[in-house]
Amino acid sequence: MENYTQFLILFILALAVGFVSIAFVLTWVLHYREGLGWDGEAAEFNWHPLLMVIGFIFLQGIAIVVYRLPWTWRCSKQMMKFIHAGLNVLAFILAVVSVVAVFDFHNAKNIPNMYSLHSWVGLAAVILYPTQIVMGIAVYLIPATPVYVRAALMPVHIYSGLFIFTSVIATALMGFTEKLIFGLKSPAYKDSPPEAILVNVLGLLIAAFGGLILWIATRPSWKRPREEITQTVSNNSTNPEDTKTGTALTTRTHLDLETRRRNGKAEESE
Repeated sequence: MENYTQFLILFILALAVGFVSIAFVLTWVLHYREGLGWDGEAAEFNWHPLLMVIGFIFLQGIAIVVYRLPWTWRCSKQMMKFIHAGLNVLAFILAVVSVVAVFDFHNAKNIPNMYSLHSWVGLAAVILYPTQIVMGIAVYLIPATPVYVRAALMPVHIYSGLFIFTSVIATALMGFTEKLIFGLKSPAYKDSPPEAILVNVLGLLIAAFGGLILWIATRPSWKRPREEITQTVSNNSTNPEDTKTGTALTTRTHLDLETRRRNGKAEESE
């Protein structure tokens, strides 16, 4: 892997920011809000931001970059597909529970549903996410799917995954602001009480986490090598620097063989 140290620093930073974000949202709902419960009261609503941050943001972000972890390149691609799918399914389950919690709370308090931009974008993401999961399982986990179909749909799969992840982060930021505007009365949100500052910092942390994940996920040099190359390297070394060197050597070997094959065909045709 090229720039392995840079990758490691950014990945550890993303993990740290993600865990701190979860700690912040826990502090928010347990210290400044009513805690957690499932009784139609405010404590039930608090599951919504907590599970969204844990599942729809943190777990989904890790699922996006799990293929790029060089220490997993020794594992088979099929195993990594199951891990990728499993993380996404778990994130979706937590997201569904959080949506049920907020609808249940609104219905118990006779609060209208689905009137804000936050709810519209959020529901769209919740609908698109299982569609993305089903398409991924159908195309990439079922061996019968033709290779050309997988190749043709891969750009769509990657783009839609990043689009949903970005939309979820935008939805969370809108939701935080909406909750603070409606929830803070005395002192009001505009007076910047400690709760408002905490949640504003939480929003910055989530935006930073999203930026780190998107950067890691879009660097071509950090992409998982082809299956046959990773298998060759994994038989020789577990050192990431050796993996980088071995990958380059294996790639050059394949290119040399291809050049020789083409030269041989050219000589036969003369």
